[in-house]
Amino acid sequence: METGKILQTLTGFLGEHSWVGQVFIVVFVALLVDFLQRRLLNRLYAKFQTTERYWDDALVDALKKPLSVLIWVLGIGFAASIVGQETEAVIFAAVQPIRDTAVIAALAWFMVRLIRRAEVNMIARREATGESYDRTTMDAISKLLRLSVIITAILVAMQTLGFSVAGILAFGGIGGVAVGFAAQDLLANFFGAVMIHLDRPFEVGDWIRSPDRDIEGTVEEIGWRLTRIRRFDKRPLYVPNSAFTKIAVENPSRMHNRRIKETMGIRYDDANKMGKIVQDVEKMLREHPEIDTKQLPLVNFDTFAPCSLNFFIYAFTKTTDWAKYHQVKQDVLLGILEIIASHGAQLAFPTSTVHVPNGLAIGHGTVEQRAEPHERLAR
Repeated sequence: METGKILQTLTGFLGEHSWVGQVFIVVFVALLVDFLQRRLLNRLYAKFQTTERYWDDALVDALKKPLSVLIWVLGIGFAASIVGQETEAVIFAAVQPIRDTAVIAALAWFMVRLIRRAEVNMIARREATGESYDRTTMDAISKLLRLSVIITAILVAMQTLGFSVAGILAFGGIGGVAVGFAAQDLLANFFGAVMIHLDRPFEVGDWIRSPDRDIEGTVEEIGWRLTRIRRFDKRPLYVPNSAFTKIAVENPSRMHNRRIKETMGIRYDDANKMGKIVQDVEKMLREHPEIDTKQLPLVNFDTFAPCSLNFFIYAFTKTTDWAKYHQVKQDVLLGILEIIASHGAQLAFPTSTVHVPNGLAIGHGTVEQRAEPHERLAR
């Protein structure tokens, strides 16, 4: 009996309030459609990941979350309209502009995600195939596209909400002067980023340093306000973009060669061997497979130093890789040591020579020794 009364009461309520059933149906349909689209997009995404095209899986991945939001916005908006028509409450008059604004936001979110996913896929594919690309230009184009989408979405949403876009743009022209004075540093950094993208003194991944400032490391990101540089001790360094318009920047990543510049010294006693040593060292450099002979290697006797006869070597390696450069340099220096030793010469080191004109008696216990005149004692 109680169950029958409950069903009778529920049937009577639904008969008098048919809009409740309609709201339930709308919410259920939204839930069902969202469930089905999730399963469909997940399968499509798994399938498109195996293709060589970079845009298909980016499109599906970018569509997942915005599409769910769009379905629920439309479903809840439709359900709220039903409730508003039945109750005639004033608050439900705001349902339509809010729904339209949410739809615009969902579409803009989808476009921003699509641009970002496409950029990531393009970079990943080109790195996998070894194809060259300009990371800095791609990053700049992606940011400009996303900024354009966001600004357009904001203007369309404001027009939808009843604001005059023409008035806003006119205010922007007048207020731009005041904003310019209030945000000079921000604008300077923005235009600094623009100049970096146009002049391209460095790109993401380049090793840069400045002789004017304590700036050295690998460029990780070029933003619209800051450039992030990773120092060699792995600490991040954030540099305002306006700083790059005022300082000199070196870009060692764009070197064609690395330089070996060293000075070696042999003893004065080996002076007669200097000519042969210099010739053999120069020959070794010219025949070394990792030395760029197009950049003329130089080996010359250079200086009468206080304790040595010095010659210098000046050559360029073919590689610009830091680790390999040191391996080549080590091989060259070891080869020079072998050449010096092969001629019976020795590397010089700081010494002092004492000349004793009349000999020197050295006593130890009961034993006396006398050094010959002019004997050299080196320490």
